[in-house]
Amino acid sequence: QSCLSRQQLLAAIRQMQQLLKGQETWFSEGLHAVRSRLSTIHASLAKAAPEPPVAACPALQAPVDVRKFGTKYLVDHEVHFTCDPGFQLLGSSTRICQANGSWTGQEARCAEISECSSSPCQNGGTCLEGLNHFKCLCPPQWTGITCQYQAQTAPPTWSVTDDPAFSRQPRCAQIAQTQHCSCDPGFHMSGTASNGICRDLNEWEVYQQQGGPRLCAHACVDIPGSFRCSCPAGYVLLGDGKSCEDIDECSLFQDNCTSRSTCINTGGGFQCVTPQCPPAAGNISYVKISPFQCERNPCLMESRSCHQAPKTISFHYLPLPSKLQTPALLFRMATAVAPGRPGPDSLCFGIAGGNNRGHFVVQRSDRHTGELLLVQSLQGPRTIHVDVDMAEYLDRVFQAKHLSKITLFVSAYEF
Repeated sequence: QSCLSRQQLLAAIRQMQQLLKGQETWFSEGLHAVRSRLSTIHASLAKAAPEPPVAACPALQAPVDVRKFGTKYLVDHEVHFTCDPGFQLLGSSTRICQANGSWTGQEARCAEISECSSSPCQNGGTCLEGLNHFKCLCPPQWTGITCQYQAQTAPPTWSVTDDPAFSRQPRCAQIAQTQHCSCDPGFHMSGTASNGICRDLNEWEVYQQQGGPRLCAHACVDIPGSFRCSCPAGYVLLGDGKSCEDIDECSLFQDNCTSRSTCINTGGGFQCVTPQCPPAAGNISYVKISPFQCERNPCLMESRSCHQAPKTISFHYLPLPSKLQTPALLFRMATAVAPGRPGPDSLCFGIAGGNNRGHFVVQRSDRHTGELLLVQSLQGPRTIHVDVDMAEYLDRVFQAKHLSKITLFVSAYEF
């Protein structure tokens, strides 16, 4: 029995060894499978992981004849290009630094404008090339910047009552032993039946007395038997014979603005503007990134006053007619969020300064837009300034402020 027990014991040991060897093989294969799976997952994650963004783009150099605005070359920053009057920009006027380290758009360059190449003069006018402008020599009976309007009769310098053209003999006929006299259209009978005379009818005065429709947008010139409308300086008479249209001196290069300023067309004229960034104060300073926008330089972390100052300041110029009907929408201000970046969840709009602030209100039109409304009519000519700011908040924490400085050029006329 002792020998049999030893054999049984040896068999049990061999069986245990085989079992342990099988378990070891299974564990080794399982461990290998797990390692292979982890290696596959790691490789796929490494392939899907985005490359780290490029911090900046290469510096942009502008040709000698191109004016460049913007000196920051970080991702999402813009650089702007313009040309002097008399030249047109070829290429992109704005280029944006992308996350891959390249700029959007094409290289900018300026080409001289041939003012007469588009044949601007109409109705047989002759185009003369000038320095940054053209001039049309118009044939008789045509006038206007491009000879587009028929010449208007100038108002007489003499008295109507002294001019024989404003009075004429009536047309009379004998009917049934009674003499009947009448006047041509635009004239009325003056005097007695025996010595009556037809005198010119002043349509402007008659229509005013009778409360009729307004004959002319501006001034009415009385001519024999009729009238003509005239417009103030800086306007031209339209084809309907009574409406006045403003002449855009800026687009026609009829301004005298220098290369350092910008021409803004206004009702009946123009203004030369040169927006300036605020001067440095303490650790708050600004840099001009475009002709009409300033950007605050980075703040020190501990400078609360710097962080509270406007991050951007933009300049806007709006021409307005006199006595504009209210309420009138003048300006919209909205937030812009860069792709992939969290935007503000709350905005606050307000009027931050200017003269005649009581003529305006600011209201929200949607979640990300505010509107400046004119609520009291303005009598021109005058210049009005109003500042509108927009504060951004995220989780009720102040993020940044943006300031829009708006200048209104109110015309002397209602058109």
